[in-house]
Amino acid sequence: MKSTIEELGPTRVRMAIEVPWGDLDHAFGEVYKELGKQVRVPGFRPGKVPNRVLDQRIGRPVVLEQVVQHAIPEVYSEVVRENQVRVLGQPEIEVTRLDDNDTLAFTAEVDVAPQLELPSLENLAVTVDDVEVTDEEIDQQVSVMRERFGMLTGVERAAEDGDFVSIDLEATLNGEVLEDGSTTGMSYEVGSGNLMEGLDDAVRGLSADESKTFQTALLSGPNSGESADVTVTVRSVKTKDLPELDDEFAQTASEFDTLAELRDDVRTRLARTKTLGQGAQARDKLVEHLIEAVEVPVPENLVEREIEWRNRAFEQELQQAGMDWDAFLSISGVESREVYEADQRKTVEEAVRTQFILDAIADAREVTVDNDDLSAQIMAQAQRSRMSPEQYAQQLQQGGNIQEFVADVRRTKTLAQLLEETTITDASGNVVDLEALRPRTIQAPTADDDDDEDADDEVAEEAAAVEATEGATENTEDAGKA
Repeated sequence: MKSTIEELGPTRVRMAIEVPWGDLDHAFGEVYKELGKQVRVPGFRPGKVPNRVLDQRIGRPVVLEQVVQHAIPEVYSEVVRENQVRVLGQPEIEVTRLDDNDTLAFTAEVDVAPQLELPSLENLAVTVDDVEVTDEEIDQQVSVMRERFGMLTGVERAAEDGDFVSIDLEATLNGEVLEDGSTTGMSYEVGSGNLMEGLDDAVRGLSADESKTFQTALLSGPNSGESADVTVTVRSVKTKDLPELDDEFAQTASEFDTLAELRDDVRTRLARTKTLGQGAQARDKLVEHLIEAVEVPVPENLVEREIEWRNRAFEQELQQAGMDWDAFLSISGVESREVYEADQRKTVEEAVRTQFILDAIADAREVTVDNDDLSAQIMAQAQRSRMSPEQYAQQLQQGGNIQEFVADVRRTKTLAQLLEETTITDASGNVVDLEALRPRTIQAPTADDDDDEDADDEVAEEAAAVEATEGATENTEDAGKA
């Protein structure tokens, strides 16, 4: 077998491959075997029809066509493997010669990972924000805790902002009641603005058993975007009584005896969160530096495939939510679909560039992935997905995503090594200790974890610190699968 590889550009090659007829014996055998099971010829048992009879019965051109279809994928894969070509996606195949009993020749054009010229990775340095916890931030966190322990008390007056009301809603369009736009006994905080436009204005001033009708645009369902008449009826009005912020509250809401101790603990937690944020910021700034320092040609086909895949997946999500693009753009505040797609393209291109850079660095440093690396990453991802490590690993296997998962772990490990070698200072000039950013060992979830919101938040933050390249690699599935 002869093969030559021609570079068509920094990210695309054409392989010209010639296969001697003798190398097609295996393909002929498989094709004749399958045809022998399908074709019925009088005088011959199934599977015992001679090859020459099959040629006559079916036609030699048909046999050759099936042999070519069977042989080309195997031959192509062998050439890619022998030449260590890092292909991206599926090739475009063209048969250029098919001489019976002589030669099969074809070309394969395919996108490939670019060869990158890496700069010196010594003396890397990034600057991150200072860790500063303000009294206002502590007050906000304590207020959230205080809200959790508030008691609702019924009042005999009209609803005001901050009240909690029980309401019935009935939406009508062209005089017909919309079932998916009607509900009863819904609890709603007046002034929160998180349900539908116009509701707060309608509810304010209503007492129990009073109603008001207003118009609002439907955000979901088959009539999304149309204006419907919505009648809201208030069934009850309640006010939230908050506990006093004193030592008694601290004892009720936490394990601390005094409010001062509780506030100190909140300060410590916020500082830890911001310290982890320094690690994430250092990671992002290091990636930005690498993208600026390394020229990375991006295969346009790879970007287009990724964008197409993401759009299909997102449109399915919109359909499941009963929304269209106009409703999504209105809710998200994005100016237009063109703006959304431009931002999406930029995100995908940066993700692809980051992947190529980290792969090139990993190759240069001969970074390998062992079982401990895989186990740690599976543990972190499983915790964030709220499933057991066994379930997450099974999900990877069933989805056929093992190969790209291993590649992502390798990139994560590579970036983690770079971060360890990078000098990180905060805005005040203080050196940030990477050991302080290193998350503690993440344990498998237990039955008690579901009731511990603080523990969940803590584990999620630490898992995010472990997954240093998640944002840079998770959106490049086509390249990973290739």
